[in-house]
Amino acid sequence: MNAFDRDMGRELAHLHYGDGDFAVLKPGKYVICAVSGVHIPLGALRYWSPEHQEAYAGPAEALKRWKELNP
Repeated sequence: MNAFDRDMGRELAHLHYGDGDFAVLKPGKYVICAVSGVHIPLGALRYWSPEHQEAYAGPAEALKRWKELNP
């Protein structure tokens, strides 16, 4: 680990969410769930919306947001 890695560990990442993958626009260690506000480590990120450019902590949060946006 070098000095850059230690600084990166505390930063919020900025991503572009695509269909099936995402691109890192600003390096960081985590993103924030759009529904719960939970910090999601990039290695654990599995749920997001390309349409709304939002990350979700899990399937329950993704479903909750989908229901909010599709009454």
